[in-house]
Amino acid sequence: MSYTRRDYYNETNGGTAHPSQKKENNEMTRLQEPVKLRPSWEENNLPEEELNFKNLTMDDASLQLNTPPDRYALVYLTFLIHGIGVLMPWNMFINAKEYFTDYKLHKSYIHQEYDMSNFMQYLTFSSQVPNIIFNYLNIFMRIGGNLTTRIVWSICIEVVVFIITVILAMVSTASIPNGFFYTTMVCVVILNMANGIYQNTIFGMAAKLPPKYTGAVVLGSNISGTFTSIVSILSSMMTNEKRMAAIYYFITALFVLLVCFDTYFALPLNRFYRHFELKEKKEADKRTAANKGIKERVPYLHILKQAWPQLYNIFFLFFITLSVFPAVQANIKISDENFFIGKDMYTPILCFLTFNVTAMLGSSLPSLVKWPGPKYLWIPVTLRLLFVPFFLFSKYEIDGTSRILPTLFTNDWVYWFVAILFGLSSGYYSSLGMMYAPRTVQDRYAATAGMFAAASLITGIFTGILVSFVWPWLINHVGY
Repeated sequence: MSYTRRDYYNETNGGTAHPSQKKENNEMTRLQEPVKLRPSWEENNLPEEELNFKNLTMDDASLQLNTPPDRYALVYLTFLIHGIGVLMPWNMFINAKEYFTDYKLHKSYIHQEYDMSNFMQYLTFSSQVPNIIFNYLNIFMRIGGNLTTRIVWSICIEVVVFIITVILAMVSTASIPNGFFYTTMVCVVILNMANGIYQNTIFGMAAKLPPKYTGAVVLGSNISGTFTSIVSILSSMMTNEKRMAAIYYFITALFVLLVCFDTYFALPLNRFYRHFELKEKKEADKRTAANKGIKERVPYLHILKQAWPQLYNIFFLFFITLSVFPAVQANIKISDENFFIGKDMYTPILCFLTFNVTAMLGSSLPSLVKWPGPKYLWIPVTLRLLFVPFFLFSKYEIDGTSRILPTLFTNDWVYWFVAILFGLSSGYYSSLGMMYAPRTVQDRYAATAGMFAAASLITGIFTGILVSFVWPWLINHVGY
């Protein structure tokens, strides 16, 4: 049967095609189809604005659309390390109190009397006042430029200060006690100016990620106290010479800060972290385009109104914690001489070790359970106020003074149990508050809310320490 003009007409107008001609037509159609790219976002039926990947590599475009996993929890561990780093300066100096008062400024070393009764007050003001000021300034002024500049310069300044501290430990300062004291205080001020920016920026960075990464910074902050206490004990065990013990102790701080420095530069190489960075940048570019090129102003008052319940929780929690620990707990004496923990180890174990370990454990619990929610967190946080009278009515005594306030709680087991609850609640609720705060505002303001949370944290620490100076007067002047 011949292939006629009618057959051709049938093929081109919906008729039945000859098998060989049909195969040829299908092959031509396939060759004319557009080549699809990988990753093929056109299959996802995304809106047009999602398909605009100008100035992006293919890898970055893929990262914007797909959230990669945090492999081996590297980003989580990085923020955990930075959590240790942000409280390292404060913990290092308060744990080195005996180095200053019993060695460098002690009469056996300088061969003269030197008034050290207010050393902790001087150290507290020199540490916390610049820390608070620069925490708040960093929210509104972005001191030092972009994130990298702020963090790099902050850590570098801290490293230089600790190097100076190590040098002061190495050289003899017996003939210049005033020079040593004031140089130390200036170092503490500079150290905490830089740390205020560093701490605030780290919490702002973590706030851009899922809540557990803010929890990682808080957990690291609580680990910092335990870590510093262990380093202090080990450095003392390694040598009986206080000068060498101090050198080992402060060099450890240098090592931690250098690890923080290195891990920060590893963050942009991580695909998980880059996903959230690119996501935030894209949202910022869209808002700038919508505002016709004018950069959006941050509504600080609006953010405060939305986040203030969690900011209150964070402030009040650290206020109560620092008003009691370590000022009150470190001066609670053993009641039963037959208690299985002896007199010499009573304070190191029941005060410092118990609080640091339980706070560390408490701050890790939100990864398992989060209760209560943001709306009701203020209730247990406010109820922690009851810890204050309990510890004041325990066997809290200041050496060289007479206590007038009656002692109501004298059971060492009860005291230890309450101390455990105190530490656990401090770590747990502080993590919840810091995790909830960035989530109470729009995503684009999460970093600013995280910075406000960090400022509330340090404000609570400072005011709690100030109030702790009232308790010695209270127990010696109030009673019946």
